[in-house]
Amino acid sequence: DTHPIDPPLFDVLFDLRAAVGGTEPFQVVSGYRSPRTNVELRVRSRGVAAGSLHVSGKAIDVRLAGVDGAALRDAAIRLQRGGVGYYASSDFVHLDTGRFRTW
Repeated sequence: DTHPIDPPLFDVLFDLRAAVGGTEPFQVVSGYRSPRTNVELRVRSRGVAAGSLHVSGKAIDVRLAGVDGAALRDAAIRLQRGGVGYYASSDFVHLDTGRFRTW
């Protein structure tokens, strides 16, 4: 399935990369998810929200080469531009264009 991505999400990525001085492209772990894929992921993992913003194209999970995941999370929190989640065991940061919150 394809779905439009919320344009402000690209702005968050651009600003975050600049904030950490990154020069490499982001590695996308997860972007848009179809409703069916989201349900399948929820069955396998308790960390997947039923109302995930991935389903509406408003969320992305990323890594950035050369930047520690915790440092990327901290920079995203400083931006205060939507949700920021950090998954240390998988070393990726969730970003979305919903209300500001962290986990």
